[in-house]
Amino acid sequence: MSPMRALGAPLLVSFVVSVAQPSSSAPKAPPKAPAPQVKGAPKRGVAPPKKPQTTRKKRRHSGSVGGAEEHHTPSLPLLHATIRCPDDMVAVAGRVCVDRYEASLVELETHEPLSPYYPPSPKLFAWSLEHWATARDQEPEGTLARTMPLPPVPALQAGPSWSFKAMSWPHATPSGYVTGEQAKLACERSQKRLCSEAEWVTACRGQRQTRFPYGTRFDAGACNVFREDHPAHVLHGSFSIGLTDPRLNQITVDDRPLLRDTGKTPACASVWGDDAIYDMVGNLDEWVDDADGTFVGGFYARATRSGCDARVRNHPSSYFDYSTGVRCCRDPG
Repeated sequence: MSPMRALGAPLLVSFVVSVAQPSSSAPKAPPKAPAPQVKGAPKRGVAPPKKPQTTRKKRRHSGSVGGAEEHHTPSLPLLHATIRCPDDMVAVAGRVCVDRYEASLVELETHEPLSPYYPPSPKLFAWSLEHWATARDQEPEGTLARTMPLPPVPALQAGPSWSFKAMSWPHATPSGYVTGEQAKLACERSQKRLCSEAEWVTACRGQRQTRFPYGTRFDAGACNVFREDHPAHVLHGSFSIGLTDPRLNQITVDDRPLLRDTGKTPACASVWGDDAIYDMVGNLDEWVDDADGTFVGGFYARATRSGCDARVRNHPSSYFDYSTGVRCCRDPG
């Protein structure tokens, strides 16, 4: 049964989840960071939670579920114009502002960070826990899938009513498990919008308009893509099951996280003037503005060498899994 069909049934979650207790006052969003230096990683940002050591001997894989298709979307013409963008965005092609980092989702009113390891919806959150509990009971005793704990949940996120919006922060764990519909809402609630595919690929190719953020040829390791293993294979022994498991983006291989914090792959920088946009290839797939559902760029375990041309169009905008995230655009001014 699909996640969306499952929502029509009562959601009875009968197990314990680690819930982080709120402080006496709502946490504040981290301070704005200055524009990063193009030749190095950003210097300030949100300190992400420590990730558990969840590793097993790596195995090579031939691909990943929902592989990116080979396609070339033409870039927009570059305009020789100076535009003004918010501090957390980069001016692209003299025509559009693009988030410097993949989005981290926060609660709409309090700005309290939401866990990046669960869907940003009370109903889908409950569904994911119920689905996880059922699947866990089918795993063999003593395996990582049976013993690895769930990520902690902020108390607010475990409640019955809350909403979300997108923030672009350095050194933060980007939010996965986002549907295309939620991605659109997250951007709009931050006075932004989803990028069109043409805007996205133009931004990804950088000022030199190359196939990869860093140049014309694939350079293994320059971006966080085509990694040495797949998290579902590590956790469940299969590339194609358990793709909504909240633990997938915490998996490590040889003590190295598969999903990286934003800006932690400094070579993967799409340079615009003296500024840059990070992680447009790899890390998480990013939804773009398409009612039929399109995400682009590839994620850390996707077996693609297509760079900025990587895209997936075989899922509707209601789809989500651990690899689907968002980056926002905005008109200048």
